[in-house]
Amino acid sequence: MSPSQSSLLLLLMVSCSWASHFLGGTMTFNPRGTNPDGTYRVDLRYKTAFHYSICLSDTWWCVSGDCGNETSLVVKGVDQGISEDWCQTEGVMTRHVSINTQTFDLRLDSCCWIDNDNDVYFWRLLTHVDLGVRSDTGTVNRSPQTTVIPLMSVPANCQRDFNLLLFDPDGDMVRCRYAVPTDECYTSSDLPNDFTLRENCTLSFWGNSNTTGTYVVQMVMEDFPTQSISLSYTDGSQSNRTSNNTLCKLPVQFAVRVDPPVTSCMEGLYLPMFLSPTPAQGALLYASADQPLEITVRAQATNSTVSELLVSGPSGITENTTDPGEYLLRWTPTEDEEGGYYPVCFIAQGVNDSSTYHSELRCVIVRVGNTSGDVVVLRTKVSALIPLTDNYIRNMVFQQLREELIRLGLPGDFTLRLLATHDISP
Repeated sequence: MSPSQSSLLLLLMVSCSWASHFLGGTMTFNPRGTNPDGTYRVDLRYKTAFHYSICLSDTWWCVSGDCGNETSLVVKGVDQGISEDWCQTEGVMTRHVSINTQTFDLRLDSCCWIDNDNDVYFWRLLTHVDLGVRSDTGTVNRSPQTTVIPLMSVPANCQRDFNLLLFDPDGDMVRCRYAVPTDECYTSSDLPNDFTLRENCTLSFWGNSNTTGTYVVQMVMEDFPTQSISLSYTDGSQSNRTSNNTLCKLPVQFAVRVDPPVTSCMEGLYLPMFLSPTPAQGALLYASADQPLEITVRAQATNSTVSELLVSGPSGITENTTDPGEYLLRWTPTEDEEGGYYPVCFIAQGVNDSSTYHSELRCVIVRVGNTSGDVVVLRTKVSALIPLTDNYIRNMVFQQLREELIRLGLPGDFTLRLLATHDISP
């Protein structure tokens, strides 16, 4: 190697080490319709997180298909993990693509991840967009909606399920897997065996006092139709999809820190525990444009002090402390956000001396706009000591489900219809 080459390599290594700041990101998309000039509008929302001192916004590159023109990009802050020294921003990117566009891929890559114990340095996020008109809904395909807290922690001796939000506006089945090099990431995560990722997008840590450290998690979220459908495009072509065929791909990347063991893993002692009226995991909330939506979150811990609520949601969401351990999240959607679904996730953080403790990850989805005429597919698991006939479900289960949906904010003039039932093996 020549002296000049050696100097260049040293410079690159120093730069990457100095810039160890990335804490993951996500991207989703929402098709918006045809523009007056005949192009098609697609809104893409992405979140990226960095160390607080260098909160950045990078450029997504078109790597496949006709990605059209970026006509607007607005980047705003979402939240800051004050004690964890990170900030998360949301970029709302509008692209106008050719009416004949079928699919396209956007990619974000650079260096470097925060210092971690599974040796992941460069980051790469890939989003695959499919704009075919679905035969089952008659509308353009939409992506799942999700977000995540950039840095989550768990004591080494505690079992923890990180239940990521998986909501699909089209009622598709949503699954997660690890990203595959080199298209979806530079290098694989190679997490310790104490981590398990299930298809239902739950990352489980099983507890091992020897696994302390910080680990990068690089995942891909995909949606699959629940039945065979076709996607139609304006050039007259069609693409048939079965329940084994991916519709779109979204990046979901974050970090997990495994802290030293704690005296007790019981929720509500050192690890904060959510209390009512905190919404349940996966709750569907409703909001109207130009009207503030308020979400109350309560958490408590007897052996630590709940000091902070870490939030990931749409830019513009605010957080206020009303009482110790009680927080009020407020978001006022705009008219341009009508018709969309927006994820909100949060974690309560407790502090005891110099140690910090995280609650479970809790996420909800917010539907903005008039709900009249909307068709939302719900899947639910029902257990009973008596045989569950269709009549019993319609007469008894529907009533309880209706009451719960109204409690969560859905107007009462909706109709529930049973599409199908099937037995689940114990």
